[in-house]
Amino acid sequence: MNIKPLADRVIVAPAAAEEKTKSGIIIPDTAKEKPQRGEVVAVGEGKVSDQGALMKPQVSVGDTVLYGKYAGTEISIDGSDYLIMRESDILAVL
Repeated sequence: MNIKPLADRVIVAPAAAEEKTKSGIIIPDTAKEKPQRGEVVAVGEGKVSDQGALMKPQVSVGDTVLYGKYAGTEISIDGSDYLIMRESDILAVL
């Protein structure tokens, strides 16, 4: 991938949506929920604090993360879908 996020932004590859429930019921495309889990594929340099110091990101490439349902902006690069979001939109690292 030839994209580098700026500042405290992170690019996440969302996980695939669930195809069927645990009991085996197949979920139609119209009822699938947007995934809230993904893998970090690129990380920016970090945020500059009010004192002028660079604060390094807490996530790194390869981390599996949880994020809010409506977090980030959807982008498409080379036919693959990604989300670009601020590091503060990430809720947890798995």
